[in-house]
Amino acid sequence: MTGCRGDERGSIAVLSTMVLVVAMALAYGVVRVGAAAALRTQAENAADAAALAAADQLALGHGAARAAAAADDIARANGARLVACDCEGSAAEVVVELVDTPPLLAFPAVEARARAEVG
Repeated sequence: MTGCRGDERGSIAVLSTMVLVVAMALAYGVVRVGAAAALRTQAENAADAAALAAADQLALGHGAARAAAAADDIARANGARLVACDCEGSAAEVVVELVDTPPLLAFPAVEARARAEVG
């Protein structure tokens, strides 16, 4: 009886290894999707805060240069880089870029845009 099964020795180890590799690949994919969503949210939050800071400066009558400086400060405080700030009249539109990504996930820079108006 044992002679028939002798050539199947180790097949469970091979099968278990394959299942483990597939499970790890799926887990890595789930982590990447979750991290991408978190980075996108962080970039959007930074853009919203920067636009609000710029609009606040415009509402106080400090002008476009000071509004852009405030937007840059807030974007940096939120881990992003201000790419563009269009502050005209009573509206501020900003574009920020988030480049601080985890090393193993290697995402490209995430960009977000926001607009805030006074009044």
